[in-house]
Amino acid sequence: MKRPNVLAVHSIDHFGLEVPDLEEARRFYDAFGLDVRDEAGGLALYTAGHPHCWGRLYKAAAKRLHYICFGIYADDEAAFTDHLAALGVKRISAPAGASAEGIWFEGFDGLPLNIRVAEKCSPDDKTRFEAVSSAAGTSGAIFNSAAPKTHPRNLSHFAIYTTDTIAATAWYEQVLGLRLSDGSGPVVAFLHGAHGSDHHMLALVGSTHRGMHHASWDVGSIQEVGLGSAQMFRAGFKEGWGVGRHVLGGNYFYYARDPWGSYCEFSADIDYIPADCEWPAAQHAPEDSFYLWGPDVPPDLVTNIEPGAPA
Repeated sequence: MKRPNVLAVHSIDHFGLEVPDLEEARRFYDAFGLDVRDEAGGLALYTAGHPHCWGRLYKAAAKRLHYICFGIYADDEAAFTDHLAALGVKRISAPAGASAEGIWFEGFDGLPLNIRVAEKCSPDDKTRFEAVSSAAGTSGAIFNSAAPKTHPRNLSHFAIYTTDTIAATAWYEQVLGLRLSDGSGPVVAFLHGAHGSDHHMLALVGSTHRGMHHASWDVGSIQEVGLGSAQMFRAGFKEGWGVGRHVLGGNYFYYARDPWGSYCEFSADIDYIPADCEWPAAQHAPEDSFYLWGPDVPPDLVTNIEPGAPA
């Protein structure tokens, strides 16, 4: 469903990330359960059985968020061109290695952003969630030797660091048509898509400079979240956080730390905001905005160790 008479992006089409070691990136994302493919200039991230490319990885001296690409409807392309011009948004060339398709411009904190006509890849409904229990008199045992590997279904949301969460929220609302779902003042803000998306399509985390915090990937059960955490441990990626349950968004989670200090999240049963829903956006106290239950938070969970933006 498209919300009528609203100019807004409909999806995060994909993200671009620079990493210092493509083979280490391949090992991490393969362990996470993604379909990692060689493509010109680097690697591409797919989910099992899905034709859409959710992320592109490029070789560079250090890990750095390269860009974010948003999808728009074809009948909004001309209106978006006029909208960006009226706001005085600075047009830029495509970053190194990225396709020149669509409109490239300078986003908040100078982050390169792209909008292009693309099929909607954000969910059109709340994703399926299963809780399976064994009946009385039957065994619910799943042996480790037969445990399935968790394979995410799609990118749920993307979380970035920003220098000013409140100002960035206003910018993304005005420029891209995203809408505040919930927030906690300068600490964090969760933004959804006007044309229907999970509770947040984009999350903003306060920091000293821009960067990537995590990419969140949808799975179908808390069992898959737990199995995902176990498969990351077995692959040698033992730093992370979870299993737990968030407050805002309500999803079950496990965050696996990548080799460069950002995270990939297994996420299950996140809230969904349809295109015809007027979500009651609100600001919440920090203790009511993070997690309901789970292990203690690692001290560096929201430490932005990504290098500052290039000059």
